[in-house]
Amino acid sequence: MTAAVFGDPRSVQKWKNAASARIIPGTSFETGKAPSQHVAVEELRKQFTSGGFKVMGEIGLQYQGISPSDPSLDPYFALAEELDIPVAIHMGTGGSGRANVTMPKFRGSMGNRLLLEELLARHPKLRVQVMHAGYPMIDNMLTLLQANSHVYVDVAGLIWSYPIKEVNRYIERLVDAGFEDRVMYGTDQIFWPKLMAYSISIIQNADYLTAQEKRDILYNNAVRFLRLDNAHAK
Repeated sequence: MTAAVFGDPRSVQKWKNAASARIIPGTSFETGKAPSQHVAVEELRKQFTSGGFKVMGEIGLQYQGISPSDPSLDPYFALAEELDIPVAIHMGTGGSGRANVTMPKFRGSMGNRLLLEELLARHPKLRVQVMHAGYPMIDNMLTLLQANSHVYVDVAGLIWSYPIKEVNRYIERLVDAGFEDRVMYGTDQIFWPKLMAYSISIIQNADYLTAQEKRDILYNNAVRFLRLDNAHAK
């Protein structure tokens, strides 16, 4: 198992130190302290050019009620495109009742996948990982995938947050639409025990997926998107 780990640089570095060969480190311009506080662009540049970070994420603009195409954030995405760093953007559900309980700025509308279109038009080489597969707006997700070949999705969070029938229906729609080569496995493991094994079993036991499609979702697609050593891809 190789894991993409997102968070503040110090926390991620602890994971990297513990298992350097199995951790893909990621960090973002969001500080987690306040929506208006962002890491300076040049500081983030150092993280990716000399700090060993490989992915810009998790980017949680939806929790702030901000569109990913907001022009004020463009310098960060321009940096990612320049350095050929993939970006992982939270889009979709934020948890039941999130806007009412803990995050009043959260907006479901800011998880609309089509909000990425202007960003992608400005940065056509940008590799984007739509986290949580953009659930539940499947039609807009398919529209974005059809129009942009550098966009992939992951099924993290989605895969364990909803009834299994709903999870399988959503993944099956992505595959039936011809995007089995752009769906990536993910967990949102956080701190729940045995969650990884459970979520992997959902893919392994999906009778609507061929053996090759299961291998692609669990491994090959991420190898391609993240441009990893593909010695074991098949």
